[in-house]
Amino acid sequence: MRERQKPRLALTRLFPPDVMARARRDYTIVAENPEDVPADSARLLAMASGADAILCAAGDPFGEDTIAALPTSIRVIATFSVGIDHIALEAARARGIIVTNTPDVLTESTAELTILLLLGAARRASEGELLVRERRWTGWAPTQLLGTQVSGKRLGILGMGRIGRAVARMAGGFRMEVHYHNRRRLAPELERGAIYHSDAASMLGIVDMLALTAPGGPGLTKWLNAERIALLKRGAIVVNSGRGTLVDDDALIAALRTGHVAAAGLDVYANEPALDPRYLGCANTFLLPHLGSATLEARNAMGFRALDNLDAFFAGREPPDRVA
Repeated sequence: MRERQKPRLALTRLFPPDVMARARRDYTIVAENPEDVPADSARLLAMASGADAILCAAGDPFGEDTIAALPTSIRVIATFSVGIDHIALEAARARGIIVTNTPDVLTESTAELTILLLLGAARRASEGELLVRERRWTGWAPTQLLGTQVSGKRLGILGMGRIGRAVARMAGGFRMEVHYHNRRRLAPELERGAIYHSDAASMLGIVDMLALTAPGGPGLTKWLNAERIALLKRGAIVVNSGRGTLVDDDALIAALRTGHVAAAGLDVYANEPALDPRYLGCANTFLLPHLGSATLEARNAMGFRALDNLDAFFAGREPPDRVA
């Protein structure tokens, strides 16, 4: 009996070794990107030539024009991400191309990273590390790099989805009082004692620290603007592990410079990797390069979830994480 022909797959990135091994085992790989950097539209189209499916990642620009120009052989795109804002979903639907993502599997790693941002910003970790690395540290001093204690503070969370709820649970280990603003109130078993604010203003006025964990979207673009920052207590700390587009950079940078916001911890940026260079000049920032899901465990799980979706499609089943 002749062996069933494997589906043809284009890999737009260099994925973790175990993910690459499984993809090569189960698919005929027609194109690979040996560099873990986004390809431009022209290169994506060249890689898609002769493929039945594409395994891509956040940052790969599958806009309307790219989707429209994909070869007719492409039937499904699996993205190695929860976010789908890099893919023109309506254009994919119009072409009859199925799109899937990878929810659930990066919740814990991103929540851990959010707590890291909170601690790093509050305790002036970037300044302290530079002091040591640049050999400017002259020894312990009573007033050296005084930061803010996290334990026992009030934490506000924008977006109580899976990641926001995980952050709230972890914050409980620091005896933080959790407040949140969400499109709708959670059920009590999910709320776990967190205090709901239907009006964001009522939350912003009482919290000491604010974590942005919402997934973004048109209704939340520049949500943290000058008006909302003014509602925060002077000396509040802001962290963002959701989307860079949640923040009005002009407003946050101005608040960092005046001290109205004492410190910010950022893992995501508008127009990344071209973040606003003014952040680099603010000593009171703790800046990371979009590391939310960057653990071996989470990235393997993301890759396997993407491949699970492709496997389901080519087996004639509905992909479990279909978004288009």
